[in-house]
Amino acid sequence: MASLNRRGKLAILFFCQALFLQIQTLPLQAEVLLSDENKVNNEQNLSSSVHAKGKKGVATYYAKKYEGKRTASGSRHCPRKLTAAHQSLPLGTKVKVVNLVNRNEVYVTINDRCRKRNYPFIDLSREAARRLGFLGKGTAKVEIVPVGKES
Repeated sequence: MASLNRRGKLAILFFCQALFLQIQTLPLQAEVLLSDENKVNNEQNLSSSVHAKGKKGVATYYAKKYEGKRTASGSRHCPRKLTAAHQSLPLGTKVKVVNLVNRNEVYVTINDRCRKRNYPFIDLSREAARRLGFLGKGTAKVEIVPVGKES
């Protein structure tokens, strides 16, 4: 029987190593898939609980340059109206926003989208920020409570 040359030995070595690594990583891949499913389930539970009760988060307000620009709902942004942008609440949803520092509250309608963040976030019109008492300060800690669909 002929002995394997150097190239043949390397080929068998790589084949065995690839087979061994594949077997070793299968349980790890299953754990990753399970953790991804758990994340999706947790996000669904969080989104349903957000609609049931308020979430504490951060609020900012639109810059002046957005006045008159189109929003995700198709209407033009007016800083004197009580509107807001949110990443996941349906457009047209009425939301009560409470400033946690001074307890001022305002009801706004979601008419735009903002970028996704890892924490509850709402972007308010300048009038809503003025009524909450943080216009000129930039951000405020707020509680976001969905009230219902606009009629």
